[in-house]
This record gives sequence, C-alpha cells and structure tokens, in this order.
Amino acid sequence: MTCFPSGWSIRLQVMAIVAFMGCAPLITAADVRPKIKVEKGITYSKIDGKELKLDIASPEGKGPFPAVVCIHGGAWRIGSRQDLDVTIEDLAEHGFVAATVSYRLLPDGKFPDSVVDCRTAVRFLRTNSEKYHINKERFGALGFSAGGYQAAMLGVVTKDPSFDGKEYPDQSSKVQAVVDYFGPSDLALYGKDDLAQNSTFVPLLGARFQDKPEVYAKASPITYVSKDAAAFLFLHGTKDWIVPIEHSREMCEKLQEAGATAKIAEVAGASHGWKGAKSKETWAASFKFLEEQLKK
Repeated sequence: MTCFPSGWSIRLQVMAIVAFMGCAPLITAADVRPKIKVEKGITYSKIDGKELKLDIASPEGKGPFPAVVCIHGGAWRIGSRQDLDVTIEDLAEHGFVAATVSYRLLPDGKFPDSVVDCRTAVRFLRTNSEKYHINKERFGALGFSAGGYQAAMLGVVTKDPSFDGKEYPDQSSKVQAVVDYFGPSDLALYGKDDLAQNSTFVPLLGARFQDKPEVYAKASPITYVSKDAAAFLFLHGTKDWIVPIEHSREMCEKLQEAGATAKIAEVAGASHGWKGAKSKETWAASFKFLEEQLKK
C-alpha cells in the first residue's frame, strides 16, 4: 500500500485540479485553427432545483460526428467544466463534438451522484444528437484524475438503475472508448490510508473501508470489468503518489484478461500530471486512440 505524506488532503485537491493543465493541449496565437462552434451553459439536468450544465464545441458541418464527453478532475470536491474549455475546442478542431460537463461535488454530491450526472449527460447528448450533429453510435469519454474515474465508470458500467438516474430513460449511457488520465480504478487500494479516507473517501462514500468494503467495491470501476467494456487507453505517471500507477496497470490487465481492448501509456518519472514534450506525446496518443475507436 502506498503511504501518502503529511498534508495529503490539501495537496491532493490542489494537484488534482491543476494536473490536467500539463496534459491537455496548448494553443498559441500563431496556430491556424479550423472553424468551430462553441455553445456554453447548456442545462442537461435539474436536480433539487439546481441546474447542471455542459459546454459543447462542434466542428463545422452537419456530420454526424463522433462525440467525446470530457470530465474535469479535482478529488470529487473542486474543479469545473470550464477547466477543459481548451480541451473540447481542440477535439472539435479534430472532428469531434466535445462536451465538458459539470457534475455534483462534495460536500453535497456523494457517491453515486457524480456517476449519475455524467451518465445523464451522455443520454442528454444522445437525445439531442440531431441538434448537435452527433453520431449516437460513437461516443467516447475522456477525464483527468477524478474525471478519469468518471470516464472509466462510463466505460464499464452497463445499464444500472442505481447509476442511471431518471432523465432520458430511452437513451443509452454506453460509451465505446475511454481515455483515462491517472484516474483511480480500485478504491480499496486506499483502504489502509487514513488521510485519504478522512479527506475524500469517507465524505464521498459514507464509510471507512474496514467497515464497509462492499461500498468501496461498488464504487470502483475495476469491479465492473467485462468483455463488453469500452476500449480503454490509460495514461499514467510512474511516480504518481496521489493515484499510484497500480490503479491503471491492474485495471488494464483485468480488461485484457476479460477480452476487452485496453492499453496503457506509462509516463516515466511523471507524477500526477506532466508538461512539455510528454504532454504533447500523450495528447497525440489520445487523439490517435479516439480516432481509431470512433472514426472507423
């Protein structure tokens, strides 16, 4: 079991919210960018009087285009969909309809609220596929850290009343491809870490691992692995102490054993996020994977 240093709670939250900044694309004024359309603040769900929103970036043309749902990180507690504005624009410029999604956060949003929200967003986009020129049969999910967790849950959980919510019940929540940047996949791996449990998992799951291990299993993407899972690409730093690389290694291996498509790109020496040449390489690998899986 990985032991986390003192101050883990604060550092986790800070690093989780900025981690994607080193991995997502960087835009410069000199770049020649294809024309795209961006729509912001679209309400996809209303829960207890509160609206959940998403932003969409689309290529020019009528499509239909494959869609990618992008999910921010932040330890289930902080972060916002606006963190991935550049990400969805870059995806749109490469021929995808891309949406960045808000979801319920701690302390109010507890498991499985965020999972329900992300699955509802997929069903909303399918419901409005003609309006947004989306190919309903070609959906991907991409996320960073806790957002990688949400993307993984989209990729492995089949229709389940406890995760699907009540909105748009005639549509599927299934995605065909997942790009998971350093997301936790087996929450039991934090079972002996008091700091991690006290700061994040007890508020999120309502119990300590030793008291209710079944809750940690129900909340873990690795529990739902099957041959019917989406195709997965994991990207993970070998020195990540917030979400140790064992999460991605073990889930990738289990997916492969089940007969699903899965591969991992390990970033040597990187922690929870990376920059520079490594960022360009992993972002290019993400595009290649999504194109292979969603544009065949």
